Amino acid sequence: MGLRLGDIAPDFEAETTKGSIKFHEWIGDSWAILFSHPGDFTPVCTTELAEVARRAPDFAKRNVKLIGISANGLADHNKWIQDINEYGSTDVQYPIIADADRKISTVYDMLDEQDATNRDAKGLPFTIRTVFIIDPKKVIRLTLSYPASTGRNFDEILRCVPQPAPPCFPSADADAALQIGDKYRVTTPVNWKKGDDVIVHPTVSNEEAKTLFPEFKIHKPYLRTTPLKIE
Repeated sequence: MGLRLGDIAPDFEAETTKGSIKFHEWIGDSWAILFSHPGDFTPVCTTELAEVARRAPDFAKRNVKLIGISANGLADHNKWIQDINEYGSTDVQYPIIADADRKISTVYDMLDEQDATNRDAKGLPFTIRTVFIIDPKKVIRLTLSYPASTGRNFDEILRCVPQPAPPCFPSADADAALQIGDKYRVTTPVNWKKGDDVIVHPTVSNEEAKTLFPEFKIHKPYLRTTPLKIE
C-alpha cells in the first residue's frame, strides 16, 4: 500500500549534492518538500529545478526546506547543476538526493509504471514528478504526482505551504492553506490565495461562528464563508 496523507514520511539516509543526510534529522523543526524528477540532463526537469532555485527565497521565508531526488548518481547531479544554473541564471543551493538504485524512490512509490519510455538503459523505470509536503512532525500533508511529460506548477505548491501570517492574523507566525485549517477551524476554497475569504469549518455552529467570525456569511446551510480578519 502506498503512502497516504497523515502517514509519517519514511526516514532514510542518503548521499546528496550537499553531503550525507538522515532525512528526519535534516528536516528538523521545518516543513519540507521532497520532489522527484525523472532523470538528469532532461529538458522539463532542467526548467523545473531552475524554477525551484528562483523560488527558494520564497520557500525559505516560510520555513520550508527543499530537497530533490533523481535516479542518478552524484557525479551526474553535480554536472547537471552547472547546466541548470547556466540555463536559468540561477544558483541551485538545495540538495539533490542520489538514488541510482531506486531504494528511496521505491519506498516513496515514485517509480513510473505508466510510461514505457521513461526507463534507463537497463530497463529500470525512472521516477515520475512526485511532490511530498511534510510538516515538522514528519507527517505527510500533501502529495502531487505528475507524469514525466508534464512540468509541475510551483505556484500551486508554494500556495499550499506555510507563509508569513497575513495582517488579519497578527498572532500567527506561519500560516497557509494547510496551516490555516489546523489553527483557525476553517477550510480553504477553490483557488484560495492569501487574503481571500475562507470557509467556516462544518464543526463550527452558527452560534459559535458569531463569536469566532463576526463577519461570516451563510450562502447555504453547509457553506459559510468569512474574511480572514479576526476581531
